[in-house]
Amino acid sequence: MKTQTHIHLPLLRDLSIQTSPSPFLSPPTHFSFNISFSRSPGLRTTSLILSLSLSLNTMQRLTILLSLLFLLSTSTTFTRGHNITHILGKHPSFSTFNHYLTLTHLAGEINSRTTITVCAVDNAAMSELLSKHPSIATIKNILSLHVLLDYFGTKKLHQIREGTALAATMFQATGSAPGSTGFVNITDVKGGKVAFGPEDNEGNLDVFYVKSLEEIPYNISVIQISKVLPSDVAAAPTPEPSAMNITDIMSAHGCKVFAGTLIANPEASKTYQDNIDGGLTVFCPLDDPFKAFFPKFKNLTASGKVSFLEFFGVPIYQSLAMLKSNNGIMNTLATDGEKKFDFTVQNDGEDVTLKTRSITAKIVGTLIDEQPLAIYTIDKVLLPKELFKAAPTPAPAPAPEKEVADAPKSSKHKKPSSDVVPSDSPADSPDGDLADQTADDNASVTLYGGRLVAMVLSLCSGLLLL
Repeated sequence: MKTQTHIHLPLLRDLSIQTSPSPFLSPPTHFSFNISFSRSPGLRTTSLILSLSLSLNTMQRLTILLSLLFLLSTSTTFTRGHNITHILGKHPSFSTFNHYLTLTHLAGEINSRTTITVCAVDNAAMSELLSKHPSIATIKNILSLHVLLDYFGTKKLHQIREGTALAATMFQATGSAPGSTGFVNITDVKGGKVAFGPEDNEGNLDVFYVKSLEEIPYNISVIQISKVLPSDVAAAPTPEPSAMNITDIMSAHGCKVFAGTLIANPEASKTYQDNIDGGLTVFCPLDDPFKAFFPKFKNLTASGKVSFLEFFGVPIYQSLAMLKSNNGIMNTLATDGEKKFDFTVQNDGEDVTLKTRSITAKIVGTLIDEQPLAIYTIDKVLLPKELFKAAPTPAPAPAPEKEVADAPKSSKHKKPSSDVVPSDSPADSPDGDLADQTADDNASVTLYGGRLVAMVLSLCSGLLLL
């Protein structure tokens, strides 16, 4: 009996595993097991093909089945991704461009994306840009205009449909570019040249493709262009961080109630303002959920109100890409010794969620992302466990489980109090959870074999019936 079956699953790396005929099976019995991953360029998907070729009796097939289930029930991690720092590190003439991608945290954002093109300029072009002494925030805007949110390899650049294409950039994605000023026009001009020009450049196409530095098809293309893309919008001076009025920014973009509450509390407002220069990330509840919550806020003590408002600020700059790659517990402006006032950052597909023991909020918008300040909107009001009790559960957890969960809190807590964290709350986080993500961070994907067990069971059950 010989059976061949194909199973397609979404995975992200090329892998091939083969086994030779089993030494435990006597001839002429033959067993082969093959797993291969293949990428479909047109669909930007990857498939797993599992092939079984069996010529076994029932008992032998059962033995193989049990061995296969044991193999697949083990968690296996596959790592994929690209690293722009490493790619440009192979080309010393782009060291300045590479340095500023890291300094502005754009490198981490590039590494977290797929289907992307980086238009790099050499050290001479970067020197001309830096001679104008732009702020680091302005440099970030300019360089983000050089990151196209689509894949353009050499072949595609010279085969652009109808000779021209309009590509969105990372500058457009930040929301800092008004209108369509964050788009770049790519045109295949006469003589085999490819020209680039920002939308706010009045149609001037005076930047040209030079060469390809590296291409990972349909993932990332790194190309050299002749000079920095000219854009008055991207190059516009940005205000000094301390001069930014964060409550004005919030009020103008759907967080007026939270901003007004912050203004009315001078102590909390000063804490926010004092932290901007060193790095600040704010998660601002939208007006509707905060209005609904406001009666509870008014019932807090004076110190509780300060801590609650400070709970929505993090004393470090975190871009959205950094949040996606830095899952875990995050301290806040309200964190003070045993008063943790922390929450958990966790990915939910492409979304980023913030979790306390009773509320899970989702980041739904970006108001500003200009280092060292980032302000995001969230769809719910987070409730710190230090100020709000968790909702009662239908059945209390057994005492031993609660004791185990409480243990990581602190060796100083000998008696449970009304604010003791329940068993479903996160454990303490090491200080490293708040460290900046470096450009060496790669994306990863984990395949848990348990997800395959059901399919393999179905497959092999069919084989046993043959």
